[in-house]
Amino acid sequence: MSSQTQSWMTPSAMEPAEALGWGWTMSDASTDSAKRSPIRRIFRIGAWSLIAGCLAFFLGFLAFVYTLDRFEQPPETRADGIVAMTGGAQRIGDAIDLLAKGYAKRLLISGVNEKTNRDQISRLNPGQRQLFDCCVDLDYRARNTIGNAIETRRWAETNGFDTIIVVTSNYHMPRMLVELDHALPNRQKIPYPVAATIDPHDWWHNSATAKVLATEYLKFLAVWVRTRFEDDPEDSSMAYLISRGAPSQQASAHTSVH
Repeated sequence: MSSQTQSWMTPSAMEPAEALGWGWTMSDASTDSAKRSPIRRIFRIGAWSLIAGCLAFFLGFLAFVYTLDRFEQPPETRADGIVAMTGGAQRIGDAIDLLAKGYAKRLLISGVNEKTNRDQISRLNPGQRQLFDCCVDLDYRARNTIGNAIETRRWAETNGFDTIIVVTSNYHMPRMLVELDHALPNRQKIPYPVAATIDPHDWWHNSATAKVLATEYLKFLAVWVRTRFEDDPEDSSMAYLISRGAPSQQASAHTSVH
């Protein structure tokens, strides 16, 4: 091969991209890839974090659901008082039955509507009218679960009660106990979950049940976090915001009459 031919081929062999005008493309492509790689890493981290968060939420939801009681069982021990949270007639009926069976000496029904009087409630349990006359207190001040806990504390302190049986729906019980443990840390709470309204194991093929349980699980998580950062629910600005005002109203003529 002649030297002339070698001289003509050498530049192409040594620098093919530059000879064909592609050198700038290779350089810019590697630069663009380097610029995009941090963005891709951030996207991957975000995607995996989202997946992990959803998985953790779902596993937590399953743990929440499958620890709820499906059947009602009598308390293992007696207590000083019983508190029933309004929100279902079955709750009040079960609490009255516990009082009639001697599991405690007084009952507080917390969160009663201001338009509901003692006679209306007693008519729902006609066989226990004498208990309403002697041993049942009505709380008209609590506006929500936070207010229930505040009023339960006031009632327990007024009566000197150290042990309380808590009556509410099975799905509501975990959140109620967190609120009560926060408001009354030094008193024993004995849960009595009312399981007549919702079977928690029915969630996977009953959309209404699934919605109730998912909503309650979110509320439970919010309450658990909130109570980690506040000292007292009565002084909590977060509780005030959640309640759109004080979670428990000031004393009125309707409160705890007996």
